[in-house]
Amino acid sequence: MTSGGTDFTALPDFTALPDLACRDLAAGVVFANDEFFAERENLIEPGPAVFSAEDFGHKGKTYDGWETRRRREPGTDGDHAIVRLGVPGVVKGVVIDTAWFKGNYPPLASVEATSVEGYPSPGELRRATWVTLVGKSPIKGDTQNPFPVTDPHRFTHVRLTIYPDGGVARFRVHGEPVPDPRLMDGTVDLAALESGGDVVACSNMFYSSPRNILLPGRSRVMSDGWENARRRDDGNDHVTVALAGRAHVHRVEIDTSYYVGNAPGWASLTGIDAQSDARVDLIPKTRLQPDTRHHLRSAATAPVTHVRLDVYPDGGIARLRVHGALTPESRAAATARFLDLLPDDHAIEVLTTDAGLPEAEARALLAARPAALPVHLLDRLLQNP
Repeated sequence: MTSGGTDFTALPDFTALPDLACRDLAAGVVFANDEFFAERENLIEPGPAVFSAEDFGHKGKTYDGWETRRRREPGTDGDHAIVRLGVPGVVKGVVIDTAWFKGNYPPLASVEATSVEGYPSPGELRRATWVTLVGKSPIKGDTQNPFPVTDPHRFTHVRLTIYPDGGVARFRVHGEPVPDPRLMDGTVDLAALESGGDVVACSNMFYSSPRNILLPGRSRVMSDGWENARRRDDGNDHVTVALAGRAHVHRVEIDTSYYVGNAPGWASLTGIDAQSDARVDLIPKTRLQPDTRHHLRSAATAPVTHVRLDVYPDGGIARLRVHGALTPESRAAATARFLDLLPDDHAIEVLTTDAGLPEAEARALLAARPAALPVHLLDRLLQNP
């Protein structure tokens, strides 16, 4: 392991999944019981931690991470920070990165998770039901410490606990986004990570990840998009995105912001329906301008499950937005899956509050999971209030 925890070659496959706890996905550190030496918000910053030998404050060395004071009280059970996931989802693994923390890292850590409705306060989260994703485990200093997770449920918050104290540079929570289908009515960005879209294939990612084009908000710098290497052959580069579900595409945004001398000359967008293997031209080959947001209407109405963006011959894209509406069948299937993935407490709250079921009936329905849900129940959950 090189200094600063930068050896990525040994990391497990789950780290290829989106980081649900990243600030780029609008995650937040909503509470920490202590952050005396370094702020809790550093845990979810994108990119690796940095180090400066000259950076000292009146409390001592300044670290790019979360660092608590030395614990002297007997009987204390560690320090903890609670992260609201930017997109709720099924956690497949976590990385507790102690980059640059060499003599002040915690020797042990654990990770717990919970699933709750709405936007709870720290006090409400303390009263929530938490389950263990990673038991109390040894970790090393100045190292990315990966832990696979096998719990199959969808979670909204995770809690990192360190024993007895110390510093953690970054906390990565990799998993599969599972958005709330009750909020997926009308026109949504079907390609967005927060909607459940994701990159499934890419021809070249030499300079930056194609997943950047699915992030929320506008890009801020050129590296905040997808940029491929310069092609020296007759081909072109492309990226394929799985949409939130089978859907009708209404309009598209292809954004080349900050790509001035290295934007593609042209682009096209093809829709692919995995159910029928049909392909349709959503956006025909269209000339692009550098540093520009291109708003384009879809040329086809057939439902699709994936889109392939081709850029000609190569170049950088800041964001791709694919606005449209899920088919009723796709949204109903997403709702059934959503309920199957919820922990019991959260699922009962949804079924009793939103669907209006008596608690006994809700518990009986949950006991039969993953049985098919009645159509009238799905309709009740998906109707607008």
